[in-house]
Amino acid sequence: MTSSPATTTRSRAGLWVVAICFVTIVFDGYDLIVYGAVVPSLLKNPDWHLTPGQAGAIGSYALTGMVIGTLCVGALTDILGRRKIMFASIIWFSLAMGATALAPNAEVFGVLRFVTGLGLGGVVPTAIALTVEYAPPHRRNFNNALMFSGFSLGGVLAAVLAINLVPVHGFPIMFAIGMAPLVLVLPLAWRFLPESVSFLQARGRYDEAAELAAKYGVQPEPAEQRRTPLAVLFGRKHLVATILFGLASFFGLLLVYGLNTWLPQIMRQSGYPLGSSLRFLLVMNVGAVVGALVASALADRLGSKVVTTVAFTLAAVSIYALSTDPAAFALYLLIAIAGVGTVGTQILVNGYVATHYPAGSRATALGWSLGVGRLGAIVGPLFGGWVLDSGLSLDWNFYGFAVPAVLGALVIAAVPRGDRERRPEPAVSTSPQTA
Repeated sequence: MTSSPATTTRSRAGLWVVAICFVTIVFDGYDLIVYGAVVPSLLKNPDWHLTPGQAGAIGSYALTGMVIGTLCVGALTDILGRRKIMFASIIWFSLAMGATALAPNAEVFGVLRFVTGLGLGGVVPTAIALTVEYAPPHRRNFNNALMFSGFSLGGVLAAVLAINLVPVHGFPIMFAIGMAPLVLVLPLAWRFLPESVSFLQARGRYDEAAELAAKYGVQPEPAEQRRTPLAVLFGRKHLVATILFGLASFFGLLLVYGLNTWLPQIMRQSGYPLGSSLRFLLVMNVGAVVGALVASALADRLGSKVVTTVAFTLAAVSIYALSTDPAAFALYLLIAIAGVGTVGTQILVNGYVATHYPAGSRATALGWSLGVGRLGAIVGPLFGGWVLDSGLSLDWNFYGFAVPAVLGALVIAAVPRGDRERRPEPAVSTSPQTA
């Protein structure tokens, strides 16, 4: 059956939401992963005299800021509106990145990384909530993965630019580039990013909600007996899942930020030059982009639970296998699979959370899950720095990161099935009457 002109127009309008959130997440990923790309240069800076442990601590500062930013903003988006929060977050982290480029010493640099994290904390839950709300019900996981693949693309961008710019201009230029969203993203978001339909309905702005629902083909979900978002999350129906999702994000983000911060340095310790070490970071994030899209399409068909559990398991197997000194081709393949099982798995966890809860509490659920997960993100760089400082063999760098992947698989396997998994939502009709 061919789609009507009205349906095609709604589909194109919905793509603007995915596109704007995608570009925002590209810079969110760039701003976080860029630190791992410059760690080798920071350690070699003769004026700062950083040890791996100190570099790991600085790497955790932005993530500490993100814990605070995510937990606060995840709830504020359901109060103030997702559009306003997205604007404020973009402006905040862009200006903070520019200031970081001018940091005169390691202490100021660390403080500014924390400040940057506060702004970055508002981006992810807001972008996921908007993307899922404006996606067709049968494509929510895939559209979320398509949007969130921008995170890994930001990592690719950070690695490519670091390879070419850091040897010539030094590491500050990498942070100056982080101001680009003020010019490239903010004007587009101001023009094309809509407010959440469910937010408008909850605030009694029914005419605006109806207009947006008609324009984008959205079918708003009813609120759960007018309960507050936090009451939904921690009520009897969702309490176990809420706790387990927080744990899954903890393990997932420990893997993401631990490996993205320390993989270049780990590979340098294995004898690879800086350029080759950064290429491993590039391969891991390319693997994450491709793998997350494939895995999320499977999640829409097979269910988020089984696919996310398998992805965590793949992470454990591939990371462990890196310790066996594989041949060159197998090495790159395993690092790509590790990207699928780390960044890709966290994308699946985010999609699982977004589709598990009702629309009115979705941003708060994501804020909770990612806020708890940021504790794992803080632990990741610290843990990697401790291992490198400990004098243990290189194999332990990989063993240490394989364990959280196993635990993540067990946690996701224990998540109770929700109503939306038992009664899948049908695809939106493409008839002219659907408006």
